[in-house]
Amino acid sequence: MTTTAYAYAASDERSKLAPFEFQRRDLRGHDVQMDILFCGVCHSDLHTARNEWKNTVYPVVPGHEIVGRVTAVGPQVTQYKVGDLVGVGCLVDSCRTCPSCEEGLEQYCENGFVGTYNGPDRQTGENTYGGYSTNIVVDEAFVLRVPENLDPAGVAPLLCAGITTYSPLRTWGAGPGKKVGVVGLGGLGHMGVKLAHAMGAHVVLFTTSASKIEDGKRLGADEVVVSRNPSDMAAHANSFDLIVNTVAAQHDLNPFISLLKRDGTLVLVGAPEHDHPSPQVFNLIFKRRRLAGSLIGGIAETQEMLDFCAEHGITSDIEIIPMQKINDAYERMLKSDVRYRFVIDIDSMRK
Repeated sequence: MTTTAYAYAASDERSKLAPFEFQRRDLRGHDVQMDILFCGVCHSDLHTARNEWKNTVYPVVPGHEIVGRVTAVGPQVTQYKVGDLVGVGCLVDSCRTCPSCEEGLEQYCENGFVGTYNGPDRQTGENTYGGYSTNIVVDEAFVLRVPENLDPAGVAPLLCAGITTYSPLRTWGAGPGKKVGVVGLGGLGHMGVKLAHAMGAHVVLFTTSASKIEDGKRLGADEVVVSRNPSDMAAHANSFDLIVNTVAAQHDLNPFISLLKRDGTLVLVGAPEHDHPSPQVFNLIFKRRRLAGSLIGGIAETQEMLDFCAEHGITSDIEIIPMQKINDAYERMLKSDVRYRFVIDIDSMRK
């Protein structure tokens, strides 16, 4: 039987998020139903609510950093039982048969993954609704086990901000003996610093804000560079193995490419509304430097990231808000007035 979900949704690109009620689907054989406890607030939520990527289907219920408890399971579910603490990240389905899916890289599904919100369900074509809601139904293959030793509210942002930075750090081999840069200290950047530090790399944070130097070091950066200062940047020329750029606003990439050593890589994970200006070609050619991109992570790698965080005691730095404050949170997020991730206490809707 269907379950009523209480949520907050945007009805068009100019509207504020407002209360919204809908029915979650009947449980299919492999479905897990959960009551949502916490949902992180990602910049992608705001981009989608305001149709900045020009692909939003309204009404839209954002939210893809979800932690909850299992309340029911379909008859063929084998991995989860009622009462389990679980998570859902940015995707809830994929074709499962293309080469990327078969390699556990569902986020690169050649037939398109199904987003946790604003994605057509593969069976019905109906729009998916995300975690700004009291419950959700997801196929068990896209559900994650949340370690019980971590604060569940602090875990929620790991399901997007955590995996988005963990995946490139793992892919390009961050670890002892490697010099790793993180550009930007926001929701993504603060996780990049924590994770790179836990992996044993020498971590350098780049920020435009001198007020974040102290925080950067508290989070695990060995050095903090104010990127507006050319002499401080020049001191690091040709020295980085990897730089993970988390900034979600258009900017010049050349100053960061110049900091890479031969065969170093600059990875973009921030998703700006408008493309960055094209970088200088010779800056890449003469040092065999790479400019790359990375998108979240597959389900297996996301579970690996959660287990890594459990082992190292890592969660996000968060500010918990009631659902009723979401529109204020969006305005504050645009001003970078959060250290470093808003998390919605979904119980605020049940009251």
